[in-house]
Amino acid sequence: MLRSYQGIHPTVPASAYVDISAQLIGDIVLGEHASVWMNAVIRGDVNSIRIGNGSNIQDCAVLHGMRHLYPVIIGNGVTIGHNATVHGCIVEDDVLIGIGAVILNDARIGAGSIIAAGAVIPEHTVIPPRSLVAGVPGKVRRTLTDEDLASIRMYAANYLDYTKVYLSERDPQS
Repeated sequence: MLRSYQGIHPTVPASAYVDISAQLIGDIVLGEHASVWMNAVIRGDVNSIRIGNGSNIQDCAVLHGMRHLYPVIIGNGVTIGHNATVHGCIVEDDVLIGIGAVILNDARIGAGSIIAAGAVIPEHTVIPPRSLVAGVPGKVRRTLTDEDLASIRMYAANYLDYTKVYLSERDPQS
């Protein structure tokens, strides 16, 4: 469901997929070929949310900013896993946020990184590019290889394929 908030309506290009069960509210801009999946909640009510080209927000993920302080900025080719919470932070290009991970206010996740399932990234944390981060709180475990980066891109490419299928099956009446 797309809902306006204080006169601002989400911007969704025709190439993007937003599931009918997802909630997009307010100041949200999706990039080309982005996708938002079942029961995800993206609340652009208290600050803006920008989601890059080819990024995917999976089932039950929550994106929300911090009022007057921290928007959510998601780069290109980002995968945000099921049940992840991404709050008031920046996620650079080609990042995989694992299932159930939590990214808190004013954190910055460097390009080409993996945040492992269940990891918690505390407020104001800066994760260098190409980092594997795991744990509570999240700690850098190693630098990612070219093979790791290829895997991140493969996950995002899978969702580009899913998006094409779902868009092709869209009921023209809905």
